[in-house]
Amino acid sequence: MNFVELILTVCTLAQPAACDERKLMLESATGSTGNCMMQAMPYIAQWSGEHPNVQVTRWRCVPPGAEGDKI
Repeated sequence: MNFVELILTVCTLAQPAACDERKLMLESATGSTGNCMMQAMPYIAQWSGEHPNVQVTRWRCVPPGAEGDKI
């Protein structure tokens, strides 16, 4: 099984300008970022439900390690 990183840009509801990134590792049969983009919404919805004090404002899929270790 291959993996891709789903990177969420999240901002706090109390301070909308206070944004950060969160990384989620997703299993992917192909390891394709395009496949990740098509399948990401349920993961984003679940993560958002578990983190009610922040709002996801952007997201992207990248190969693991492509973005470095920002967090």
